[in-house]
Amino acid sequence: MSDPVTAPSHYLKTTDSVECIDAIEASMSREAFGGYLKGSVLKYAWRYEEKNHLEDLRKCKVFLDWLIAHEMKTTLR
Repeated sequence: MSDPVTAPSHYLKTTDSVECIDAIEASMSREAFGGYLKGSVLKYAWRYEEKNHLEDLRKCKVFLDWLIAHEMKTTLR
């Protein structure tokens, strides 16, 4: 089932079960991926009032949670 925040239909797993966010992370350095996540947080927070309101805030939170996890993983190395 598609959820526009945590599992939008346009980002469903590919036939080899790779999540899009995992492929993006694998294609970037740790620093670049952190920047991508930060930019996504800013994008959704910036536009929420003019676009999708609560849905964009929820997307912002998803990216913020991923950024926090990324930073925790990076800090522990």
